[in-house]
Amino acid sequence: MNIFTHYADLVRSAVQRLHPEADLTPEMLARCVVEPPRDSAHGDLATNAAMVLAKPLKAKPRDIAEALAGELKGRDGIETAEVAGPGFLNFRLSGEVWTQVLRAVLGAGGDFGRSTMGGGLKVNVEYVSANPTGPMHVGHCRGAVVGDALAQLLAFAGYDVTKEYYINDAGAQIDVLARSAFLRYREALGEEIGAIPDGLYPGDYLVPVGRALAEAHGRALLDMDEADSLALVKEFTVAAMMDLIRADLALLNVHHDLFFSERTLHARDDSNGSEIDKMLDVLRARDLVYEGTLPPPKGQVPEDWEDREQTLFRATEYGDDIDRPLKKSDGSYTYFAADVAYMLSKYERGFREMIFILGADHGGYVKRLEAVGRAISDGDARVVVRLCQLVKLFRAGEPVRMSKRAGDFVTLRDVVEEVGRDPVRFMMLFRKNDAPLDFDFQKVTEQSKDNPVFYVQYGHARCRSVLRQAREEMPDIDTAPAALATSDFSLLSDEGERDIAARLAAWPRLVESAAEAHEPHRVAFYLHDLASALHSHWNRGKDLPQLRFINPEDRQLTLARLGLVHAVSSVLASGLCLLGVAAPEEMR
Repeated sequence: MNIFTHYADLVRSAVQRLHPEADLTPEMLARCVVEPPRDSAHGDLATNAAMVLAKPLKAKPRDIAEALAGELKGRDGIETAEVAGPGFLNFRLSGEVWTQVLRAVLGAGGDFGRSTMGGGLKVNVEYVSANPTGPMHVGHCRGAVVGDALAQLLAFAGYDVTKEYYINDAGAQIDVLARSAFLRYREALGEEIGAIPDGLYPGDYLVPVGRALAEAHGRALLDMDEADSLALVKEFTVAAMMDLIRADLALLNVHHDLFFSERTLHARDDSNGSEIDKMLDVLRARDLVYEGTLPPPKGQVPEDWEDREQTLFRATEYGDDIDRPLKKSDGSYTYFAADVAYMLSKYERGFREMIFILGADHGGYVKRLEAVGRAISDGDARVVVRLCQLVKLFRAGEPVRMSKRAGDFVTLRDVVEEVGRDPVRFMMLFRKNDAPLDFDFQKVTEQSKDNPVFYVQYGHARCRSVLRQAREEMPDIDTAPAALATSDFSLLSDEGERDIAARLAAWPRLVESAAEAHEPHRVAFYLHDLASALHSHWNRGKDLPQLRFINPEDRQLTLARLGLVHAVSSVLASGLCLLGVAAPEEMR
């Protein structure tokens, strides 16, 4: 039940009845929206219909709004319809509407707010995709949570979502990883290796890899040709690092559907070329590449720039700043070539929306990724890039020192094991992804209203506590959702109760708008507002006993209030589930 969609349709129908002669296109009518007014004192809903249709109807906005008010007042629970300002129209709804909302929540349970907006569109959300060269650090943490929550949100909104991790297991960094692991292998065999040379990975996390290599191969690797031994070590170590990464992500309850290896794009067999070769053939057939030279870039010169002819992708024709090299003059492929082949793979797998969650340092990739998406799909697919700003760690206001075990960074595991999964996930989503985030270990574990995750989880626990207390004080009542849905909700006459019901009614709209904007932080904000409304009403009951949820002397009013409480707990649990955060039954 989405009351905003319902009343928007009602407004559009009223406009067409009032102006049958007008040539109003579906696009014009779609601009008529219904949303909460900026000030709740003005009403429950507001529409811009008169403002956006003034030009096509060739009439003054206030005149259109006045006519709409007369047409809509008294229909479908609209008690009042008042014109405000230059032509906005505010509605106040009857109690019957809120009764319908509460019954819808209690009837649907965790599915209240679930949408078909996505229409089953295949969406690929790629996130984390860290180089398999070590454990997850806190910089990966935010992208992992944002990507995971966004995928959950899109699925709830009706999209067919695949969560994907791109393993960067080709390139120079993997060679460095193999040499670093081989050094630890020699150490495990008893050699004195001294300080880790510059250029190799110094973290102690490679020590167990070296021991495992020694247990599996003894001293045999020392007697092999270097190229052969490093190839074996490379494969072994990448697998070990991916196991480590999966375990780190599991601590955050992050689980991908697919891990895609970059090496598969480069692999060749006797009869076929690589996936990158095939990609280049596809682009050539569509005249998307040419042989040419690039002017030297301003500032620092990238390592793949050459002052000689090479194979270039026509990126500027699709919105990029420069055409991008795919193949160097020596015949080798650039890193970007693998990116294009990977994007083509996604498109060929049926994805029509490809979402990338990247760190803020990848801002320069946005235009080129969007250009590739437009080119390979001929405009049939959409590329969305969301950048995650840095996370700074503090403890009681003081910066947190780096982890020695990792070498030079704070690990994701360190953070989760100290404060728990729920505070990490919620707080990573309590700021918009492109805003910097300060994460204070002390603040996120405080049991106070100043700690957002505690405040929201305590809201759910408080609801469950009220329901348990009601069963203790009134053993004969039925607090099952189906039974509470039959309550007389017209008895909920207090402004606080009405405010909570209105916030519950906003949940389906919030789900769709957050999914459309690819902004899961909106869910965290909404849950905090809903919990705040609950706690505020609870606190009023301390001073006003007549507002308390349980009153054994008034059974019908108690049942209505318990229905409201159960509805709040259901929406809080549903929203927390989308964020990957637990909804506790009790908190002590």
